[in-house]
Amino acid sequence: MFRLQSMLSYAFKRLLGAVPTLLLLVTLAFFLMRAAPGGPFDRERALPPQIEQTLRAEYHLDEPLVRQYLHYLGGLTRGDLGPSFQYQGFRVAELIGSGAPVSFRLGACAILLAVLLGGALGCAAALRRNSAADRMLMALAMFGISLPSYVVAPLLILLFAVTLNWLPAGGWSRHGVADAVLPVVTLALPQIAAVARLARASLIEVLGAPFIRTARAKGLPLRLIVWRHALKPAALPLLSYLGPAAAAIVTGSVVVEQVFGIPGIGRYFVQAALNRDYTLVLGVVLFYGALIILFNFIVDLLYGVLDPRVRLGES
Repeated sequence: MFRLQSMLSYAFKRLLGAVPTLLLLVTLAFFLMRAAPGGPFDRERALPPQIEQTLRAEYHLDEPLVRQYLHYLGGLTRGDLGPSFQYQGFRVAELIGSGAPVSFRLGACAILLAVLLGGALGCAAALRRNSAADRMLMALAMFGISLPSYVVAPLLILLFAVTLNWLPAGGWSRHGVADAVLPVVTLALPQIAAVARLARASLIEVLGAPFIRTARAKGLPLRLIVWRHALKPAALPLLSYLGPAAAAIVTGSVVVEQVFGIPGIGRYFVQAALNRDYTLVLGVVLFYGALIILFNFIVDLLYGVLDPRVRLGES
């Protein structure tokens, strides 16, 4: 009962602490976007002054910057992210709602692939420590970490779509598995490498612990020792890494969705930034920020549940 109360207290404090973080994020994004040159209604052909003035008044762009900021914060308190400047007739919440399922599917598949494949490779390397296979896997992992997604994506398209013609080069269909292969692999590859290195180090540390030596002294086979005793404590650092991994995948999806032509939130973000669609950029930034905070919050709670030594909510 006490532990449940402690976890609830911790959850409340974390959620309450997320409010100033999101406020700071929105404030920085708001003023940085306004500081960028250009505006949402700039065109190659200039609009007539009367029309441009009407548009600016409709979206409160003719008001002082501080009043625009307060007006936007007032909308946020009502759950209103505002209208899109470029997608006429659409609210920002509608655009995010249409792109979120695609981005969630892409990100979830990438995280799942990174954890399963990276964890398996890391465990295999740890069980063959200092062997040729271990050194080769870690060298590949370092190579994978070093390659950014904007380099990996064109290489995969060139090899598997253009040269071998095995997979589509872009696009996204609701039930098309082939469409998801290249973007998911591109997004997951750096995280597979990072998880493999972390899993190897964690499992090696656990296998050297006293309770593992005791299990070996009792004559238990290595397979049972790893499965029953070593995997759970070795997985705790991986669980902690899921928060930063989710942040990396969220930021990486902006590039991946643009390269592969995927209609997710990341692609909206790029187009909105290029078109100076202030409200859409702010809405996506706020959505991504809340998502990363929520994911880290869930990971912290799971860590406290799986590791009894952790006392959430205690100073």
